[in-house]
Amino acid sequence: MTETVKNKSAVDAMFKAGAHFGYTRSRRHPTVKPYIWGAKNRIEIFNLEATQESLEKAKKFVKGVAQAGKTILFVGGKKEAQDSVRAGAESIEMPNVPGRWIGGTLTNFGHIRKQVTIYEDLIAKREKGEFGKYTKKERLLLDRKIEKMEKKFLGLLPMKDLPGAVFVVDSEREHIAVSEARIGGIPVVSLSGSDCNLKDVDYAIPGNDSSLSSITFFVNEIVSAYTEGKSVKV
Repeated sequence: MTETVKNKSAVDAMFKAGAHFGYTRSRRHPTVKPYIWGAKNRIEIFNLEATQESLEKAKKFVKGVAQAGKTILFVGGKKEAQDSVRAGAESIEMPNVPGRWIGGTLTNFGHIRKQVTIYEDLIAKREKGEFGKYTKKERLLLDRKIEKMEKKFLGLLPMKDLPGAVFVVDSEREHIAVSEARIGGIPVVSLSGSDCNLKDVDYAIPGNDSSLSSITFFVNEIVSAYTEGKSVKV
């Protein structure tokens, strides 16, 4: 398959996933203008050939992260992104935040890691039957604590150290995660809709960040790139 045919195939796949849809022009961030092809029924349309170029740059970077043996943290709190982000990250045993971002996840990682360790310890004790020594009320309170911590920290169990990169769906919505990554010098890859400031991230992939099919397509592309990079012997 020639490079031209390969790129056309990728563009066709993005189009089929609905990756070309942006928002109305009034919502467009100035940095996105070079990636807009035109508009249809007041909805701006991404130039998917330009998106493909950005995607390839992002994938090349992600492959490098994998080759270096570093982790990539997947972040996507919006409803349309949660399942894809969780499933994609878990398929390659990477950390993920498929819900509300916890402030300090990156900038106060030591504290977050301690909380994750407490959660792991509670799970281990329950599985070993060590909760049997507590009263029924105490066990109920411990179960509630585990349930509460699970919502916050389950996806962070694989993250023993700060990640080598962060992948976010909708860099505007996940601006706190992006900001924390930038403070820590952690590169950010992002699927960014037409309302996002592309300069906020290191590897922006301009495209539809609001539909399940589009989000799933790009998450799978990042997962595929990481898997490919991991299989390469350095």
